[in-house]
Amino acid sequence: MTAYDPNNIFAKILAGDIPSVKLYEDEHTLAFMDVMPQAPGHLLVIPKTGSRNLLDADPAVLAKLIPVVQKLANAAKDAFDADGVYVAQFNELAAGQTVFHLHFHVIPRHEGVPLKPHAGGMADVEMLKAQAEKIKAAL
Repeated sequence: MTAYDPNNIFAKILAGDIPSVKLYEDEHTLAFMDVMPQAPGHLLVIPKTGSRNLLDADPAVLAKLIPVVQKLANAAKDAFDADGVYVAQFNELAAGQTVFHLHFHVIPRHEGVPLKPHAGGMADVEMLKAQAEKIKAAL
């Protein structure tokens, strides 16, 4: 398996070198809005400990990360009055992973509304901030 690259974009977000629209942070995790959202409220949850993905993550890191994913999935569902929540996590390039720092996508879903592609231009930052505030209010 390839080694963790400490210069990946999420490590740079954790270091404060790249801005993000943060919505939750504790000692072990950080959650922020996805800049190329597939639906309103699309957020990412990452551990502060560097792991390439689920395959190399320390189980102790996962034990602290998963409850936060659950907490934010519930908050995002409530904040966006969603019918459900899609939680996705990719491992290695062949599985669709593009940023090699363990992360979970949390995406509120509405019946009959397709996901947008996860590519293209970045979303408006003010819109992302407003969506983050809705999720924070639901926490």
